[in-house]
Amino acid sequence: MNSLNSILVEGNLTRDPSTKTLPSGNQVCEFSLATNRVYKNGEEGFNKEVSYFDVEAWSRLGTACAQNLSKGRGVRVVGRLKQDRWLDPEGKQRARVKIVAEHVEFKPAKPQTKQGEDEDEAGEDQEEEAGLPAEPAVF
Repeated sequence: MNSLNSILVEGNLTRDPSTKTLPSGNQVCEFSLATNRVYKNGEEGFNKEVSYFDVEAWSRLGTACAQNLSKGRGVRVVGRLKQDRWLDPEGKQRARVKIVAEHVEFKPAKPQTKQGEDEDEAGEDQEEEAGLPAEPAVF
């Protein structure tokens, strides 16, 4: 029986995704995600905490991510955690934990505003012009 290993993370890409084809022919898309957490710091105010996560998506999901995502785009990722371990060139043990995506929901792209226009009005016009979906895309 497998142990429970599930994660849901929502945030924005910190860089454009990169795609690799492995010798086996499998494709993997890798991207980095930043999430924000704001919390109250006593009576002094609020603190902002940013966490960064490395994500990999395989096969058709990876292809869809590579085609549709770019730096700054919002996503929701559901997947599992995977720990990679290796020896560095100096012989020291290294490890890193990353998210292996099983489901990725693309948030609508933020519209670019025209100079001198109200952001809300410009956003509505450009969403209609660009034909962007009202609901996020799910893969």
